[in-house]
Amino acid sequence: MSLHVFGNVVTPFGTAANNRAETEGNITTLQKLIWHGAPHSTVSAESIRFALRRLLGDAETAGTNRRWDEDSRVNTWQDHEFKGWAKASSNTFIDDDLLGFMTAEAAKEEGESGSANVRRGVLEITRAVSLTPWFGDVTFNAASPDATPSAQKKGSNPVPYGTEVHATRYQFGFAMTPERLRNASRAAKAITALGSLRTVAGNHGRFLFDFSPESLILRITEDPAPRLLYCFGTDDGGETINANALIARIESGDISSDELVFGTADSTAALATSLESAGVRVMGVKAAINTANERINARLVG
Repeated sequence: MSLHVFGNVVTPFGTAANNRAETEGNITTLQKLIWHGAPHSTVSAESIRFALRRLLGDAETAGTNRRWDEDSRVNTWQDHEFKGWAKASSNTFIDDDLLGFMTAEAAKEEGESGSANVRRGVLEITRAVSLTPWFGDVTFNAASPDATPSAQKKGSNPVPYGTEVHATRYQFGFAMTPERLRNASRAAKAITALGSLRTVAGNHGRFLFDFSPESLILRITEDPAPRLLYCFGTDDGGETINANALIARIESGDISSDELVFGTADSTAALATSLESAGVRVMGVKAAINTANERINARLVG
């Protein structure tokens, strides 16, 4: 049977802002959704993938196929036609292998069908959702007249603007079947990169939010269903975390504790203690990533 790898991440507590949704007047808004009946801020999977691709560029000598050029503000490509996928023996780029790609061409003449070159991403990532509801916090700010060229055009008065902010944690999950990769060793590289995420969504010169895991649960199994996505919760506004949903799955027999590795910044916290009591191995975040990668590579890489 195929080996499947699943994970769920919860970030440290921080202040999220500048994760742009539609701007309303002079208010910079957060992306939001209704989650369990209340508004929560959210970060798209695309934002996480964008940040992940930058880290993957350092994981292999060849780098990534697609790279964001900060100077020209466009993507640059090493192989925009994905020629490496024409033969099973050809070299491919790590981001194409993990995250997939699609390129489409329209029909050249009327009546003909177009063509598409598509690879579905092996690494799938959920949308990140805040652990606590957003209660409507907005900061008031004023840009000095000469702060930016646009502010300068407004004249000699300060330019007021507002920013929605959310003091919270985020959680998101991921899934992959490493045997679908052209290079199975890239599964471990992906997990390592997810453990060091930075500059996701709201990160900006004025705002910094640490998107690396404060705690994460990893499941390595032959079961094709994740069964642990969004498994973290809180009873005190995000100050502490629980894994009640995950423990219920373990106790019901849906998930075997032997399949799980839990990494956390605080091994003495109630969250770690409860999981350890349920038979889950508890260690530091980086140690958990290394342990999971050893299990994956022992099975698939050798």
